[in-house]
Amino acid sequence: MSVDEVDGTGTEDAGWEVEPGDESGAAVVAAVGRQIKLWRETKGMSAVEFGARIGYGEDLIRKIERGDRIPRPEYLDKADEAVGAGGLISAMKRDVEEVRYPKKLRSLAKLEARAVEFCMYSNYNIHGLLQTEEFSRELLRTRRPTYGSEELERHVVSRMQRQKVLECSPGPEFSFVQEEATLKRPIGGKMVLRRQLEYLLEVGELPNVEVQVMPTARADHPGSGGLIELLKFGDGTAVGRSEGIFNGRPVSDLKRLRILELRYGIIRSKALTPLESRDFIEQLLGET
Repeated sequence: MSVDEVDGTGTEDAGWEVEPGDESGAAVVAAVGRQIKLWRETKGMSAVEFGARIGYGEDLIRKIERGDRIPRPEYLDKADEAVGAGGLISAMKRDVEEVRYPKKLRSLAKLEARAVEFCMYSNYNIHGLLQTEEFSRELLRTRRPTYGSEELERHVVSRMQRQKVLECSPGPEFSFVQEEATLKRPIGGKMVLRRQLEYLLEVGELPNVEVQVMPTARADHPGSGGLIELLKFGDGTAVGRSEGIFNGRPVSDLKRLRILELRYGIIRSKALTPLESRDFIEQLLGET
């Protein structure tokens, strides 16, 4: 939240700062800002009048119109209504949606949007696609060096946006294997963890999602190298990465993908079944 001089009230921040070095994103945001300014000026409204009408301060209005700030979807909707743009400004939400992701996450978001199968093994934290918003925020707060408040919120929003892939119908097939320890670490406190465990049970009920738990006592599994992610696409191609091999970089050649698929397949076979995992998570929930 930020406080603007609009009748002395606090209003929600209009968006995020453009990430330094993000030239392509900056160009998109600048173009959107120019269009909004053109509509405002055509209607004969000053920045102050426009801000008062939509509930934001003049400083934020000018930052967006200069392309210094990425507008949130609700800002574009309010602006559209204020100038009577008939949906033309609201339609620009598509243009800024991708830019809202931090630059390094955009390629990942594009790949996830194309994937027909997800294979995810997580040994340090609950996978981002499975996190509740509050758990995600508290987890990101543990990062060192710490994120600033605005950067933190931007990462949280980006993570929640990525989870829309779970809502697709028909959706991709998802396989998640979580180390037992990731389900016990009380990130944000017991209540945050409880709600996270409840959400895991809820997501695990989706017909295209399997959540499995790897017990800590299981000694014979090849997951000690770290996280494994595999995304498979409709054309038969795939991309994957693992912290333990290939320097953690994404790979797409068949030889390396075969290694990742072999490791993931064994990990999955050694984990509890989805039904056993559900019982295990319910037991943890009762103990938390």
